[in-house]
Amino acid sequence: MDMTHHPDMASNRPASPGPLSGLRVLDLTRVLAGPGATMMLGDLGAEVIKIEKPGAGDDTRGWGPPFLQDAAGQDTSESAYYICANRNKKSVTIDFHQPEGLALLKDLIAKADILVENYKTGGLDKYGLGYDQLREVFPRLIYCSITGFGHSGPYKNRPGYDYMIQAMGGIMSLTGPAEGAPHKMAIAYADVMTGMNATTAILAALYHREKTGQGQFIDVALLDTQVAALWNIGQSYLLSGTEPQRMGNAHATIVPYEAFKAADGWLVLAVGNDRQFADFCSVAGRPDLASDPRFIRNADRVRHRDVLVPIIRDLIASRPRDVWLADLEKHNVPCGPVNTLPQIFADPQATARGMVFDMPHPASPTPVQMLANPLKFSATPVSYRHAPPTLGQDTDAVLEDLGISAAQRQTWRDKKII
Repeated sequence: MDMTHHPDMASNRPASPGPLSGLRVLDLTRVLAGPGATMMLGDLGAEVIKIEKPGAGDDTRGWGPPFLQDAAGQDTSESAYYICANRNKKSVTIDFHQPEGLALLKDLIAKADILVENYKTGGLDKYGLGYDQLREVFPRLIYCSITGFGHSGPYKNRPGYDYMIQAMGGIMSLTGPAEGAPHKMAIAYADVMTGMNATTAILAALYHREKTGQGQFIDVALLDTQVAALWNIGQSYLLSGTEPQRMGNAHATIVPYEAFKAADGWLVLAVGNDRQFADFCSVAGRPDLASDPRFIRNADRVRHRDVLVPIIRDLIASRPRDVWLADLEKHNVPCGPVNTLPQIFADPQATARGMVFDMPHPASPTPVQMLANPLKFSATPVSYRHAPPTLGQDTDAVLEDLGISAAQRQTWRDKKII
């Protein structure tokens, strides 16, 4: 099979909307971090070919309920977890553990600009699919490897999952009430952030290739991402040497900056400077608090939070939530309701920004609602061209594009190669 990389192949592909139109991505990832990165590339216009094992596919296809329901109201094999990270992709089933499947996969690599994988460190080397094995044949290939711990260090051979990474990476020690157990974040925070970092790195590598003609290897790890995402709290520890403690919804260095319960619901007060605090005090009918020496500056309020916060709790509890929000917003005091998901998806701002959209799906009789991409471009907008594919949905079309006959495809299908 032809393993020559064609740098000008992108110019022969049909254009699609988006800044990455004409690029082809080979997606050898499962679960969330990798699929999230490749979905972003797909949203930006790249053609993404998702390689899945015949008969099994991405692990997350079975991570439910809930599952997408068919016309008869029965569960399909498409879980919400899988759907959330796999639009704008084509699903091609190939068993590259078999020699013919491996040769077929390499033929697809020859036509790819970017390869993204999240196998264990070195896991693809035994198939000749490691970067060092591919770089001589495909010098323009951008190869992004997403792992739990990276390609160096004592943990490099360990598997990595978001929950354990949140624990190891320090964020769980900071999340949750001051008294009680540490908490993980409700979303797979390390996975999502790692996918974003991978996308950023791939875009930077594309720019480098544009200037030099050379691809490169990108090593992105969940633990690295989680440690880097400690941001201000991590930096505070590095500067002070003082170990931070869990504070629930409170903020270590800004007061008042936490959730408060109004007469009929929760709101967040996010006072970021002294002017905003004075305005809050005026709205609350307690202008004296703004002139109290214990509370004039933010540093003073942090030192005396044990006195100030209970006063504010009593004040907030005395009025309905929407009254507080309306009055505080008039004075530009940062605040917001603690919305449930039904509330945020019905919120007029989220609606105006198009943060939920309908997408037809081949397994569903009605369009599927999906979370939108948050990026807004003036000239090259994101697009939603392909619903999250069913397993192997595009195998025939992609292989036919390679010039592989229907008879050959059937032979491979009989041998469970595709």
